[in-house]
Amino acid sequence: MTDLIKTKVLIIGAGTGGYVAGIRCGQLGLDTILVDGGDGLGGTCLNVGCIPSKAIIHAASKFETVAKAADGGTLGITASKPAIDLAATVAWKDGIVRKLNGGVAALLKKAKVKVINGWAEFSDAKTCTVKTADGDITISAEHVILATGSEPVELPFLPFGGDVISSTEALALDKVPDRLVVVGGGYIGLELGIAYRKLGAEVAIVEMADRLLPLYDKALTDPVARWLEKHGVELHLGAKAGSFENGQLNITTKDGAAVKLKADKVLVTVGRRPRTRGWGLENMGVAMAGPFVKIDDRCATSMRNVWAVGDLTGEPMLAHKGSAQGEVVAEIIAARAQAASGRAASDSAKEKRFDPVTIAAVCFTEPEIVSAGLGPQDVQGRDDVITAMFPFMAIGRALALEAGDDGGFVRVIASKTDHRILGIQAVGQHVSELSNSFAQMMEMGAVLEDVAGTIHVHPTMGEAFHEASLRALGHAIHI
Repeated sequence: MTDLIKTKVLIIGAGTGGYVAGIRCGQLGLDTILVDGGDGLGGTCLNVGCIPSKAIIHAASKFETVAKAADGGTLGITASKPAIDLAATVAWKDGIVRKLNGGVAALLKKAKVKVINGWAEFSDAKTCTVKTADGDITISAEHVILATGSEPVELPFLPFGGDVISSTEALALDKVPDRLVVVGGGYIGLELGIAYRKLGAEVAIVEMADRLLPLYDKALTDPVARWLEKHGVELHLGAKAGSFENGQLNITTKDGAAVKLKADKVLVTVGRRPRTRGWGLENMGVAMAGPFVKIDDRCATSMRNVWAVGDLTGEPMLAHKGSAQGEVVAEIIAARAQAASGRAASDSAKEKRFDPVTIAAVCFTEPEIVSAGLGPQDVQGRDDVITAMFPFMAIGRALALEAGDDGGFVRVIASKTDHRILGIQAVGQHVSELSNSFAQMMEMGAVLEDVAGTIHVHPTMGEAFHEASLRALGHAIHI
């Protein structure tokens, strides 16, 4: 017999969009059920994406530092040749994930959100059946928030299995492969490829485009390309991957030559697609925008009281976008509940919209890349903008962190008439930590004078943002 539960809000998916929506709904007093049928609380980001990958990247950088100390010394430091027990590193990474899982569970419990573990399948827009270990549960809701996330794209001629792996398996290997071939030169492939190169693997990257990270301008990606070349990473640009047979990946080079690349593991990172299959989306009657669920600026779908957040709704497929959308939806639902009960909702809640000025993106490559707002390709040919760049080689903190000699810089793009900042980019070690400052300035509608007039702490990497803004105004100090 199937149990029936009615609730105010039903959330499908426990990733960064879903669980944040759940916590905010609970904080606002909404009866909420969260169905987790995927990777666990925290979703892809916490379990098999952002957090574990950054843990492995951090461990790889530590290993590289010790390896340098063993190979002639670095900064006056010498050490014995290091060894890596990748199984132990992965266990450490898993411990971080478990700790964060527990934290999310505690927050949901505190917010009085009921979590059901199981796979949901919708029969109509507001009703689903969840298959759990203890039997089926049917849930009927007034509001439904879809937060099913995304999944790795699988190539038909390179299906996942055995030695052909996705990023999920790459974060759980028990030893460093002698030879790793990465198919796809986007941020996921490069982040993991660079990490494994630091850990000692021979790495080759196969990318169909003529250069790496084609969504970013060449000035941002050149320092990454130089790092790859310096560290012996084999690049095959403009190349097409084929089948994997007998420990060799068949590729066709840009010139049309057939080449076989030896590989112990083939990591396929050609993109992610929204998770739209297997849970009854086709029975919900919501409009689509290509492969994504179509939403408006309230994250509302075409079906009344059905909302969607996160990767399911399209680019950029970033965890922090999903979290922000989840908060917006929770507050809209709460405002409607207040109105229905005769209580006046605040004007800010009534008018809540998801309309950010920018959503900053970070590539945790070597060096790191940050981009917020418009880039050079977006303003090409325009004579009403100012563009200025400041190199990290002129920043004391960068030199002290060995981060000033990799070609890194901060760049600002602003309106020539009113100096409003239109875009900010950076490439260099540790620049991911500048991303929030970039986003904040743009969200506040800052002009160049706002950055120039802010006293930046010395010595820090953020001084490059200050100097780039000064340079755009025609009076940089340290260059």
